[in-house]
Amino acid sequence: MTNELLLGVDIGTSSSKGVLTTVDGEVVARADRPHGTSTPHPGWFEHDAETVWWQDFVEITRELMSKLDGRSPVGLAVSGIGPCLLPADASGTPLRPGILYGVDTRATAEIAELTEEFGAEAVLARCGSRLTSQAVGPKARWLARHEPEVYGRTRMLLMASSFLVHRLTGRYVLDHHSASQCTPMYDLGARDWAHDWAAAVAPGVPLPELAWPTEVVGRVTASAASLTGLPEGLPVTAGTVDAWAEAVSVGVRSPGETMIMYGTTMFLVQVLNRPRPHSGLWGTCGAFPGTYTLAAGMATSGSVTDWLRGLVGGEFAGLVASASAVPPGSRGLLVLPYFAGERTPLFDPDARGIIAGLTLGHGQAELYRAALEGIGYGVRHNLEAMAEAGGGAARLVAVGGGTQGGLWTQIVSDITGRPQDIPAETVGACLGDALLAGVATGAADRPETWNPVASTVVPDPERHELYDGFYRNYRDLYGATKGIAHFLAGEQRRDG
Repeated sequence: MTNELLLGVDIGTSSSKGVLTTVDGEVVARADRPHGTSTPHPGWFEHDAETVWWQDFVEITRELMSKLDGRSPVGLAVSGIGPCLLPADASGTPLRPGILYGVDTRATAEIAELTEEFGAEAVLARCGSRLTSQAVGPKARWLARHEPEVYGRTRMLLMASSFLVHRLTGRYVLDHHSASQCTPMYDLGARDWAHDWAAAVAPGVPLPELAWPTEVVGRVTASAASLTGLPEGLPVTAGTVDAWAEAVSVGVRSPGETMIMYGTTMFLVQVLNRPRPHSGLWGTCGAFPGTYTLAAGMATSGSVTDWLRGLVGGEFAGLVASASAVPPGSRGLLVLPYFAGERTPLFDPDARGIIAGLTLGHGQAELYRAALEGIGYGVRHNLEAMAEAGGGAARLVAVGGGTQGGLWTQIVSDITGRPQDIPAETVGACLGDALLAGVATGAADRPETWNPVASTVVPDPERHELYDGFYRNYRDLYGATKGIAHFLAGEQRRDG
């Protein structure tokens, strides 16, 4: 038995997690820290890099290092929410809180401006994605326009993972996957910065070196070791965005394999062997050299069920039990889960949540099940967009907290007509980080054996046929109410 251990740490939206694993993928220790998200203005979502990203990391690594039990870590990888924008000075000191991924919609005007400047079709063809709130480029231009004093001092554009890598090693480097979400500053076909467009979007700011998440880019410095408890000289990989690390953690690594992540938002990652741009999805580099991905993300998911639970009271276990007794279709209820706008494939920040068909006979059980079904219809919509792009979806793997209890995953399988594999370990992206560290250092020589399938959710054909009718009306309901939703969104902005 080897004494070598691998370390993975992930900075998430509402918590950070870390694991120590053996080189075969067995989790031997874990740690986590909850944290909040700042929303100083409507549509803004931020993290303070020092008190959230760095402090969480330090506390997690110190806790994990206390559990080595005579064994030695041989590699570290980090991941984090992304794509984000953290401006920093030449020493890597943050100049303002980090601007988070697509949930932060402050750069709407800049998205429209850059789309006009470069051309929508040209951006999609070169970058693999259209310009949306998920893209880093518009956030950088927003920063230059609205906080010029900060932008003038900016010498680094960091994300959660690259901030930690710089703090640990002194290297200013970004992985190819994260860079491919910096639209329109990255050329997906060339797998390099689009230097001409980047100069127009973020003039005067040096771009980071590029590496793959499976590459070691530096080693823990003496100063970082003294703060974190990590051994000096520990190899550190380039890191990546959390959802892609999570896909790695559950074996979604080959073309056609797709991860469905049940969390605060719903996120899907499908591996490809070549770029397949689609105007309703994000096209990116994959976590491994030579791979690409299509990604989809719903603006809400678990956040809707949290909101509903807060309205009706009670615990999730009771709501799930009562919703399980409600027949498919929730006795004639249909929910559009666009409570925070919608990302893929609609890209409509002014979409709004709708509960259609309410009567005095409906209660909290029907509402809860209808919310789960509405999110399931959104998953089907995104899978259909992936199929339109030419993706295969040969296998679906379900991960995240929403897989617990079985109801939600069964509903999604029944709606999509697709089975979903449930892995044995659902600790999340930090497990994928540990695997990436193992691949990068050569310590994990059998990555295909990590985290085997524990069970499979099988769709029910009769329920699938029933859901077909509801799904068609789900698609129609958005078009029929879009104008009303946009009017109401305008009123909400005016009143806010």
